[in-house]
Amino acid sequence: MPAIARELSYMNWPHSGALLGASFAVMAVLLLAISPVGWLAGWWHYSFAFRLMAASAVAASAAAIVSLLTLVMGWSELNVHDVMIAGVALALGVALAYVPWQYNRTLGAVPRIHDITTDTDNPPPFAAVLPARAAEQAATVVYEGPQLARLQKTAYPDVVPLQVRSTAAEAFERALETATAMPGWTIVASEPSAGRIEASQRSRWFRFTDDIVIRVSAEGSGSRIDMRSTSRQGRSDFGVNAARIRSYMTALKQRIGG
Repeated sequence: MPAIARELSYMNWPHSGALLGASFAVMAVLLLAISPVGWLAGWWHYSFAFRLMAASAVAASAAAIVSLLTLVMGWSELNVHDVMIAGVALALGVALAYVPWQYNRTLGAVPRIHDITTDTDNPPPFAAVLPARAAEQAATVVYEGPQLARLQKTAYPDVVPLQVRSTAAEAFERALETATAMPGWTIVASEPSAGRIEASQRSRWFRFTDDIVIRVSAEGSGSRIDMRSTSRQGRSDFGVNAARIRSYMTALKQRIGG
């Protein structure tokens, strides 16, 4: 009887392979889904959540490999149902392995900094968002100085102030209109007399919060607009803060030009 059971198991290995690939795919989905949930619920630190994402990538890769081998080597013995299971597991495995891979790829392509500003000599200071940052035990907003400035200028040389011909009052109004229209931004403070706008934005997946401050000041016959975007948690921002400044400045240029 044991010999017969082993023989039957061997004969049905393509079916078992399809189920194994699907099991790995389900495991990858669960690990990827629970990683931010645990961080947001306070069950674990976000660094552990990233490790769960890495584990999800391993499970997803296993799902893709097992499913591909099953389809290639056991095609003649698979029924329609098994083919569908293996096909879905293969697709899920490839897609889910891509997410952590893309995170790591981006992490390696940008400097490990999280505080970006158009004025590295005199960064716009934060004020209104400080209580929220303190409550979250966020990173300091004290600018790190020349070393950080060098890293930023090397990686993001296009992050520079915007100089316009409008008066400071007119530029502030356009700047506030643009900030209000930015998707996902929450305006925290608006002080025309100080020329300062503060806002925050949360990421979609891990709900990390980044804080933003915009400074409008008179310069010559026109005005100058500076911006700073800083993450509350983590050392690397995956290039998000620089991208946010670029996006805002582009939108502001269009609004002022219009």
